[in-house]
Amino acid sequence: MNLNNVFNRDESTSSGPTISANIYNLVIGLVLCWGFFINYLIVKNIAYQSIAQINPILFFIGYLGSCFLGISMFKSSDNPLISFLGYNFVVIPFGFVINLIVSQYDPLIVQEAIRVTGMVTAFMMLLGTLFPAFFRKIIGGLTIALFAVIIIELIEVFIFKMHHGFLDYVVVLIFCGYIGFDWARANSIPKTLDNAVDSAASLYIDIINLFIRILRIMGRRNN
Repeated sequence: MNLNNVFNRDESTSSGPTISANIYNLVIGLVLCWGFFINYLIVKNIAYQSIAQINPILFFIGYLGSCFLGISMFKSSDNPLISFLGYNFVVIPFGFVINLIVSQYDPLIVQEAIRVTGMVTAFMMLLGTLFPAFFRKIIGGLTIALFAVIIIELIEVFIFKMHHGFLDYVVVLIFCGYIGFDWARANSIPKTLDNAVDSAASLYIDIINLFIRILRIMGRRNN
């Protein structure tokens, strides 16, 4: 298959047999759980100090390179095994970043952030199921807002050496919208095994970014 965006797929561009809705959603859940489990193992078994000692430039290049490779793999492939491999190329570098971030917070705050992230994710999936047309309409605005926030944060960090906390709330709202959109479109494309893996990969990125921002907000609240 050509480099079609996974969520532009229809019956003519999706290969592989279709599966039942229950199995499709189960695969999405299992793939998500696999990613979270890998992140847990990284946090549990790799000392954050060993990650912090890596040259920041090399770490950043490796992080971006692995993520872009993984995203290109699961977006361009119609083979679920290749898509799953690409998913892992995204999960592992995210795990290293999560390790560095959670090391800065009390474990109780981390647990609370996980719980809140789970509840928000479930609620946004429900909204995505009920109002798919709404999320399709706002995706353009969400993308523009996300790029704007990224640029603003880069300017603040590298030029002004500061960070405004309100931006974390903005990013939470943006990724809430992305979760609703990604869940809505995941259930609007053909229910194949490969599409389930690809959908889980996109949702994973949304959920992890949501968790990081919620953790930051809760961390400031408890300081």
